[in-house]
Amino acid sequence: MHELIITPKTKVLQLIEAYPQLEEVLVQYAPAFKKLKNPALRKTVAKIATLQQAAAIGNVKVEDLINHLRREVGQDLFTGNSSKAYTTQKPNWFSEKLIETEIDATEMLAAGEQPVNQVIADLNNMSNGKIYKLIAPFLPAPLIDKASSLKLKHWIEKVDDQTFNIYFYKES
Repeated sequence: MHELIITPKTKVLQLIEAYPQLEEVLVQYAPAFKKLKNPALRKTVAKIATLQQAAAIGNVKVEDLINHLRREVGQDLFTGNSSKAYTTQKPNWFSEKLIETEIDATEMLAAGEQPVNQVIADLNNMSNGKIYKLIAPFLPAPLIDKASSLKLKHWIEKVDDQTFNIYFYKES
């Protein structure tokens, strides 16, 4: 079975189909999600609505919702209880002096923006031998996977439950 990584772009219906137990969790988390019990809404809205949109409807922060849902299903991407293991040990290539660009996705997410396109564009234009620092309120798994496919190395530093520093490195 393919493990669904929970992200702001995950569709509500996809989430509930992959993890049926999360339907109750969603309803308890934000009363607005009670509407998911209505079969008509489930077929329409839940099919197209992302967790980012659901968080807005439920008036909750998307990062809190993502972290809460991931905890519920034991999807701790940081410690690698998932099928994907990420680099969480400080690598030899890391040096503060090499940080060329820094972006804080927390503010973008709060404004309802998806930082993915901006970050990928930045990574594509990055200088060799430099580091790009991304500050995020949850682990942006698809973004890290995309960066890896671009042959970039990464290191994830967990500051606390709401703050992750992800460093991307482009070898020279």
